[in-house]
Amino acid sequence: MQPTAPLCRRLRRLALTTKMVNNGYYKGTGSGSMGRHTKHGGYVIDLRKVRTYVVPEGLQNFKLTPFVTKNMEPLKGDFEGDPKGGLSGERYLDRWKRENGMD
Repeated sequence: MQPTAPLCRRLRRLALTTKMVNNGYYKGTGSGSMGRHTKHGGYVIDLRKVRTYVVPEGLQNFKLTPFVTKNMEPLKGDFEGDPKGGLSGERYLDRWKRENGMD
């Protein structure tokens, strides 16, 4: 059984995995090396390879804000009268029966 031509085109656009190619393909994590190994089993960090992030000037006066509001109050759970709180199995089963009905 062969996939159709449009499906084959869509599959080619996906990222490669190690199962799609022969031996010798190593995907890695994208982290890169920050130094080198020594012959005595140590590791020497090369400061030219270390990533440094430069914060732009005037970031305090930046007009755009993140999508999350800073004014949101923390939510409180509704677990009054239950000594186990949110970990109570009885409370979970009661809620499940209310929402899904009896079997």
